[in-house]
Amino acid sequence: MNHDHEPRRFGFVSVLGAPNAGKSTLVNQLVGTKVSIVSPKVQTTRTRVTGILAEDGAQIVFVDTPGIFVGAKRKLEQAMVKAAWNGAEECERLLFVVDASRRKLGQDAKIVLEGLARLPKTTSKWLVLNKVDTANKEALVVLAALLNEAAEFERTFMVSALKGSGVNDLREAVKASVEQGVWMYPEEVVTDLPNRLLSAEITREKLFLSLHQELPYQLTVETDRFELQKKDNAIKINQTIYVARSGHKGIILGKGGETLKRVGSQARRELETLFERRVHLFLFVKVRENWLNDPERYREMGLEP
Repeated sequence: MNHDHEPRRFGFVSVLGAPNAGKSTLVNQLVGTKVSIVSPKVQTTRTRVTGILAEDGAQIVFVDTPGIFVGAKRKLEQAMVKAAWNGAEECERLLFVVDASRRKLGQDAKIVLEGLARLPKTTSKWLVLNKVDTANKEALVVLAALLNEAAEFERTFMVSALKGSGVNDLREAVKASVEQGVWMYPEEVVTDLPNRLLSAEITREKLFLSLHQELPYQLTVETDRFELQKKDNAIKINQTIYVARSGHKGIILGKGGETLKRVGSQARRELETLFERRVHLFLFVKVRENWLNDPERYREMGLEP
């Protein structure tokens, strides 16, 4: 629908919370398409990912941040937590997402709650209780009251990001709240994540979903080559999967290379849907023992020391 006759509005909204609160699923629902990878494992999101909604004369940039957690020891983990707080400080509005299915507030969520007090007073803070479809109703009311007593939230929303319930009310409220301003992105753009990084994230998601051990936290994916092939109008993507130990390489490859083939096939199909053209995806596995403490590796993810 053409809204050229309407005053345009624009705003940034940071989505903050503990690991596994459902932030990425919520951002994908709010934008209406997948911009952030999702898995049941904590620390899936490692860098700030933007999801851009352009609707009804308003353009909102949702900033999906890494989960904030206690005891970040490795340089990568520290950079992730730093990126989350930087994302919160740079936005005029913040959605604090809490897993409402838990009986009590976890230690990670408490750390986030304490950190909200350090943000600029101009930051508008909204509370989003997620996973309410699996929460005890009486406990939900108690949790909402407890959190609103602990921090100055302007509004409280109860949603199920996975099922989509309550998300439309939140989306409409955000659209109505942003002020008049110039749009920063073309209407069709849904994320500003570079294609090289976005494609690496999709492959990493497939690895997370295929591997059910601690290994996912010990691996990263980097795109070495991303180019359009003139002869067939397809995209050629070369990616390297870095693991921390030589023993991990065999786990990723699987028997006869079956695990890597399955991951590559799943990633390629999603990339073809995303880029709307054929994709030739080539995956390689390498050992880099200290990559979790190597600043160069997490700079590739868009993180800073």
